[in-house]
Amino acid sequence: MFESPNYLRDDCLTIECVVSLTNGRRLTEATPLPRIEVPPPDITEHFAKLLEIEEGVDVTFSVGGVMFKAHKMVLAARSPVFRAELYGPMREEGRKAIVIEDVQPDVFRAFLHFIYSDSLPPLDDLSADDYGEMIRHLLVAADRYAMERLKLMCQSILCESLDVQTVATTLALADQHHCHKLKDACIEFMTNMMDTVVATQGYKNLKRTCPSVAFEALEKTKRIRKA
Repeated sequence: MFESPNYLRDDCLTIECVVSLTNGRRLTEATPLPRIEVPPPDITEHFAKLLEIEEGVDVTFSVGGVMFKAHKMVLAARSPVFRAELYGPMREEGRKAIVIEDVQPDVFRAFLHFIYSDSLPPLDDLSADDYGEMIRHLLVAADRYAMERLKLMCQSILCESLDVQTVATTLALADQHHCHKLKDACIEFMTNMMDTVVATQGYKNLKRTCPSVAFEALEKTKRIRKA
């Protein structure tokens, strides 16, 4: 075939070919596509803003003489207790404001903030004592309205900040609101500091209001010291 004059000229064979250069890259490797960054979820920010601007509010609460406006659907979605109060058969039609007893306005404001944003509001301006008191009140509100996540958050904060002066008060609170892990943590703390704790006003109040719990803490301390 190559002897044909179409291929051989002057006894020379000329071959033409095409060479592709890849700049050192393997032909099988695909160039990575640019990534598209997705921002974190911000729905809670929008809900918190909804509470702040009071757009579309349809329910009013009177707490210690202070009025708070909110949205029934949001409250009902977050709390089964609110759902029953606002949409259940026992709801009261035509009320101008729902009166909330035994809750301080600042506590209810922080409680609403959590309902809408799933987070605690900034509390940096409070002293350590006032901060602890706020968390205890929020735990009570969380238990009252079956807000389990808030209740656990409050327990965690209180557990991490136990001290001699407040542990007995926190123990009484844990017992009253069925916070079993917090109760165990308080008793464990007290067993190591019982001689100091029994001299506090909180322990005296515990003996008066929850004598069985105070006895339980003392008995555990005795068992540990005998071991």
